[in-house]
Amino acid sequence: MDLGRVGVWWSGRWHVREDPAVDVAAEIESLGYSALWSSGGFQPGLAPHFERLLAGTRQLHVASGIVSVWASEPADIGRSFRSLDETYPGRFVLGLGASHSAIVPDYRRPYSRVVAYLDALDALEAPVPRERRVLAALGPRMLELAAARAAGAHPYFVPVEHTARARALLGEGPLLAPEVAVVLDSERESARRLARMYASMYLPLRNYTQNLRTLGFEDVDLDGEGSDRLIDAVIPWGDAETVAERIRAHLDAGADHVCVQVVSDLNDFPMDAYRALAEQLL
Repeated sequence: MDLGRVGVWWSGRWHVREDPAVDVAAEIESLGYSALWSSGGFQPGLAPHFERLLAGTRQLHVASGIVSVWASEPADIGRSFRSLDETYPGRFVLGLGASHSAIVPDYRRPYSRVVAYLDALDALEAPVPRERRVLAALGPRMLELAAARAAGAHPYFVPVEHTARARALLGEGPLLAPEVAVVLDSERESARRLARMYASMYLPLRNYTQNLRTLGFEDVDLDGEGSDRLIDAVIPWGDAETVAERIRAHLDAGADHVCVQVVSDLNDFPMDAYRALAEQLL
């Protein structure tokens, strides 16, 4: 599966308040981005915005990042996947993940849950093909599972050092598509302030902090709003040229595809920022 080099990750509203005439998905495609990634949410089934994004574009892939294996039954996801694939052949990518203990009431044996979920998808009368699914993966076991049972891995909230390590664990061949959040702001204080607002959603989650500890970050980096060292490593900031260099660093470290998430107001799609990054990256 070729997702291209650079896609867009966005979990907010796919519209521009100040210019409602802008067709966000269509313009993203016209700029040269090759995939749209968005959260699957925690409602059963596939969220309706995936079909809207597919309908609003011509060729690019649309991917769920992620559908929680705790929120939806495999049979329901299989039916929804099949329906999208019949209408938009080959374009929807099913991203699956174990989510987090803080937001799943009965969070037990997440690895085994993902394995059982994949088994169930494979057992359907019309299975979800291995090459059309990716796994949220941070640690070695889940990365190895992503290589063995899916097209590859979709890490989230990671520095470039994790991308290099993940590529080494995956080996050549499996897809590696990390999400990279960025702030387009050259003023150190305001950029880090916005980055910390984003990081504050993830630093309380053990999956992420444990992963960051394995990369050399310590309690002083992970406590509170995160140290400057952590913020600068995980959430690149600066002008479009500087941020583009940091995105390319993930590609140089072994990523096949980078899903770029511009940190911004979730109620308003940051179209200008994606236009500026396209000039540097695409």
